[in-house]
Amino acid sequence: MPQLLRVQNFNVSSDGIAAGENQSLDSPFGFDPGDMFAWAGATASWPNRTDPGGSRGLDDYFTRDFTNNIGAEIMGRNKFGPQRGPWEDHEWQGWWGAKPPFRTPVFVLTHHTRPSITLSDTTFHFVGGDPATVLEQAKQAAQGKDVRLGGGVTTIRQFLDADLVDAMHVAVSPVEFGSGLKLWESPEELTDRFHLETVPSPSGVTHHLFWRK
Repeated sequence: MPQLLRVQNFNVSSDGIAAGENQSLDSPFGFDPGDMFAWAGATASWPNRTDPGGSRGLDDYFTRDFTNNIGAEIMGRNKFGPQRGPWEDHEWQGWWGAKPPFRTPVFVLTHHTRPSITLSDTTFHFVGGDPATVLEQAKQAAQGKDVRLGGGVTTIRQFLDADLVDAMHVAVSPVEFGSGLKLWESPEELTDRFHLETVPSPSGVTHHLFWRK
């Protein structure tokens, strides 16, 4: 089986926005993303769930599928943390605390490299280079499994523009933010290269599935 580069469980609003323009330490997304992510948090398989409840069905399937056959992740620096420019605080080790949820090697795209750090079973590598070079590094680290392209928007667009993405699952939530960082104006703009199937969920979310033609 070929190794795929997959966008998995990426969330946008109905107007295509995934993050605000003014991200900060206090506001990682630049706005309150609670309504956009509510579908995943309501599922039985949500990893932070502390009670035995939660929904089953389509939304739960995608929540469980997040880690399926993933051997490495690529993310942009803005997803790792709020710092810009040269690293002034090497004590910052990401939003996720001592046990990040990735459990694989993670390649953080940055113009300012720094030594790798390992937290629990996740190692963060801070790498420069063009998308194809970084993808090759991630595929080697994934040891035959797929690579997840974790975001944010700018990073996903870079890899789409380089025609390196093989499959995408984007969850479109029934909220509008009006302004921010957009993944698209319309999902149909990607159908020149991808098949697209849309599957509505009872939660109000519409799951958009893309796979390369």
